Amino acid sequence: MASATSLTILEISAIFLSITASLTYINHRFIGLPTTIGVMVISILLSIGAIFLGFLGFDQLIDYEVSLLEQLDFTEVLLDGMLSMLLFAGALHVNISDLRRYKLPIGILAGLGTIISAMLIATAIYFMLPLFGFGLPFLWCLLFGALISPTDPIAVMGILSSAGAPKSIETVIAGESLFNDGIGVVIFVLLLGILSSGDIPTANYVAHTLAVEAGGGVVFGLVLGAILYYLLKSIDSYQEEVLLTLAGVIGGYALASHWHLSGPLAMVMMGLMVGNRGRELAMSDKTRHYIDLFWELIDEILNAILFVLIGLEVVMIAYSGNLFIASGLTILIALVARFIVVGMTTKTFHRQLDLPTGAWKVLTWGGLRGGISVALVLQLPIGSEREILLALTYAVVIFSILVQGLSVGKVAKSIRTDKAVDV
Repeated sequence: MASATSLTILEISAIFLSITASLTYINHRFIGLPTTIGVMVISILLSIGAIFLGFLGFDQLIDYEVSLLEQLDFTEVLLDGMLSMLLFAGALHVNISDLRRYKLPIGILAGLGTIISAMLIATAIYFMLPLFGFGLPFLWCLLFGALISPTDPIAVMGILSSAGAPKSIETVIAGESLFNDGIGVVIFVLLLGILSSGDIPTANYVAHTLAVEAGGGVVFGLVLGAILYYLLKSIDSYQEEVLLTLAGVIGGYALASHWHLSGPLAMVMMGLMVGNRGRELAMSDKTRHYIDLFWELIDEILNAILFVLIGLEVVMIAYSGNLFIASGLTILIALVARFIVVGMTTKTFHRQLDLPTGAWKVLTWGGLRGGISVALVLQLPIGSEREILLALTYAVVIFSILVQGLSVGKVAKSIRTDKAVDV
């Protein structure tokens, strides 16, 4: 049986970076899909090929891939490595004035919408899974609802832009996804703590925890952003200023995690401050150019690596016939929950939202799930429950990226651009 020998961090990084670079070249040269989607498709095909060869008796490739992936802690790589930079890079180019204009739908979808979606999904799979012999305690279903509800803008934003989607819809999707990542992580961690301790917390404890982690993360991010703004304004040298932003992101995220504050929300707030007030008042044109270019490259590289890892991790999942069918129904449940949350928001506040007619279609279909969901499900305690939720999570993530991600542009083109909202 072939397996990867114990490798150093440098060797593991070199292997996955080389794989990612090769797949991005193949996609750009021969396939032409959006980079994140293209590399994920190829990596999934490679994983499926390894599984097929395993069925034929050639186990060496799949054994090596599994051994290699087991040496890489996906959750740690994303949550403690990539996430801070991805969120900062995403928030860097979001206009605060646009966020203020659409703060109502963004706030509702990111906050209340995430909670409602988690409850709807949890309730549905709690009653659905026993039909296929996979009954789970409701707390495990709630954990799944919390980890699968946050949306991911990585694959969809470029497609919406190229499809000519209204700026308002881009702003709402981007703003929602930046904030609901942090909220979803806080809810998940709270539920995971209940699972580990077995104690049901009081309402006051839950409210206090949410206020400290989420609210504290926001305040901490604003403080970091103010400090970084002052430092950037006090000098005019793009090398040092780029380094300051990088140190602020990595150091700030580590400090937030150490203090049990929401690192994702802190990075979003810092990114918004640096990307708006900092870009306008604290940077020269030359510095602005290099900072934009640096974080754009970081964003592209990390996203490519992330989606390659998602594709390769498919070999870790053991699907059965019933679990495959249950996964298909879970995809439908996630879409229906998203539709209900979006529909309630756009219908109830249609006069205040000022969104184009048919915006609900793009908001529903463009609510992609991504690496955050995978990283969170891998944090669950090892056991049969984790294996079931892992399979369900991958089904939803892969469907949303490949099917929704590749077709949301057509949905965006189909909506009218007048100001009434018709649900």
